[in-house]
Amino acid sequence: MKNSFGKHLAAFILAVMMLLALLAVPATAEQEEDIFADWNKDAPALKTLIEYVEAVTDESSPDYIPPADRIATFDMDGTLCGELYPTYLEYYLLERRIFCDPSYTPDEEMLEFGCMLRDHALDKSFPDGMDMLHAVHAAKAYAGLTLTQFADFVTNQLVRETDGFEGMTNANTFYTPMVEVVEYLQENGFKVYVCSGSDRYICRTFIEGHLDIPFEQIIGMDVDVEATNENGEDGLKYVYSSEDGIVRTDRLLIKNLKMNKVKAIVKEIGRQPVLSFGNSSGDVSMHNFTIFNNRYKSAAFMLIADDEERDYGNTEKAQSLKEKWEQSGYNVISMKNDFRTIYGDEVKKTGTFHWLEEFAEPVNAPAKTETAQAEETQAGTEAPASEQGVAEEAPAAEQNAEEKADVQYVLFLGTNDKDTNKPVFTQAETLERIKDILVRHFGGYTIQEAHGGWESDGKLYQEYTIVIYLSDTTLDKVHAAADEMVETFRQSSVLIQENPTKTEFYSGAK
Repeated sequence: MKNSFGKHLAAFILAVMMLLALLAVPATAEQEEDIFADWNKDAPALKTLIEYVEAVTDESSPDYIPPADRIATFDMDGTLCGELYPTYLEYYLLERRIFCDPSYTPDEEMLEFGCMLRDHALDKSFPDGMDMLHAVHAAKAYAGLTLTQFADFVTNQLVRETDGFEGMTNANTFYTPMVEVVEYLQENGFKVYVCSGSDRYICRTFIEGHLDIPFEQIIGMDVDVEATNENGEDGLKYVYSSEDGIVRTDRLLIKNLKMNKVKAIVKEIGRQPVLSFGNSSGDVSMHNFTIFNNRYKSAAFMLIADDEERDYGNTEKAQSLKEKWEQSGYNVISMKNDFRTIYGDEVKKTGTFHWLEEFAEPVNAPAKTETAQAEETQAGTEAPASEQGVAEEAPAAEQNAEEKADVQYVLFLGTNDKDTNKPVFTQAETLERIKDILVRHFGGYTIQEAHGGWESDGKLYQEYTIVIYLSDTTLDKVHAAADEMVETFRQSSVLIQENPTKTEFYSGAK
């Protein structure tokens, strides 16, 4: 018995040792194919990355890097996700804030900036200094929102369909091959940071649930925050209380591009990265900080947007950048040649944008300044001397040519079944169907996503709601569209508000 037990014990120990040995074996080529399913297997950049990781994680290698120093930094827009639909996500969000958010009324300066951004986004003809212009206006536009309110605002825009594509929402515009890179590095002991030029709090909300990167590892453009009731008081004097939350301010701290990325990495990470991933000149300093004077083996990768079939790339520009980046010592990732898929096989490029239509006019017109109001008053009360006396009234047709009294119809459409209180369609399907109805009945429209709730029989119900703004139409047409909505979305009714407005089609100073 004793001898038999010893043999069984020895066999058990041998089996455990064999199992441990198998677990310690590096990933096979077949396993790597599974890891990088969305890459073309002959991609040079992928081969370089795998060879690098294998070298620096092998304890017997002279290039071995201890886990604590395996730091990888990634830019976000254009590196981890798309930026060409038709422009940066943070630009799109600011346009939604200026033109489509019923809780926000832009001032004249903000609306002027919003119109400039709208008019130049499609051809990328932004004025010099656009990065800082946007940063300053974004800080101002979101000032006063709590971090929760801001996250909710971002989330509500992320569920919208991505302009220029079908089968994708703004929340899912990640490059799936780059997601695989992040996961591969994390599985090999790398600590991954996002270092973006976009707002830190946009990045946090956007990345959450898609990449396993905690908030403290997300660096971006930054604004100052304060307690709800602090109102600009010195933080050394103000005492946070139970009545407070944390709100955004309009004080811009840093636009996290170029050398500012290096400064942010030094302050927030405190270690020199050994891997860096980017796509533009805004990432050059971060790359150089990674590969210059590094005590460890290091590498930098630049992604070029050269795919004109599946995305909105520019082959000619990308080729020029490829040569430039290679001369700088960076490894180049080609979206066209290296990615088997970009956003997923179900996503298709449409080549059609609704950008100008979506931001044609603001939901809330900016308040006029006291100076403008005074000028209007004076212009209305002081006629030229030659015209004083009895003024002739202009014909009605001439009065209505540029300015007219109007009624704005606002419709609130619930999307839960009236009998089951459950959503009839997904949010993406809901948006598609409501757009189909509106296009058939009206020349133009604005829609806003909202979330409603009510209590019934002791239960709290939540409902995804569409708010629709219609002008230059009739109540009969509104009722005809509402009839379709009631039937399509199985509603008891659609709430319709009539708001008297004055519409002006302003074409600029003559």
